[in-house]
Amino acid sequence: MRHNKKVNHLGRKKAHLDAMLANMTISLIMHKRIFTTVAKAKALRIFAEPIINRAKEDTTNSRRVVFSYLQNKVAVNELFQVIATKIADRQGGYTRIIKTGTRLGDNAKTCFIELVDFNDNMAKTAKKATRTRRSRKAAPKAEVPAQETKATEEKSAE
Repeated sequence: MRHNKKVNHLGRKKAHLDAMLANMTISLIMHKRIFTTVAKAKALRIFAEPIINRAKEDTTNSRRVVFSYLQNKVAVNELFQVIATKIADRQGGYTRIIKTGTRLGDNAKTCFIELVDFNDNMAKTAKKATRTRRSRKAAPKAEVPAQETKATEEKSAE
């Protein structure tokens, strides 16, 4: 039974896996979005979210712990100065995985993983696009006022 075994080894030895996840986390911190396979993105989320959560508290100890995982001063500074200020009120779920289809060469499922608070298109304050309904009967726009077309569309929808 596989009780309490969350880690997907991704066909790599431990040292290679740790180095790959650290490099991907650094790229995610620096670029805010990276393209990868779905399996790697899911493994990265398990690795990166506790590190990002550690950045909420800017102490010497938390900086040392994060640096022990990442080994990159620039990424640690970016994490604690820029990212930590945006995620301060968020309880968790700092990353988002959006699937993009399959890769042409080996048919691997691909996606991009991004930091949630840094995508302006999907922000809560962004206004949602309104959909307009079209009736099957195309009436000339000049003859019928806009309010009457909405009323006829609602009746036809019922």
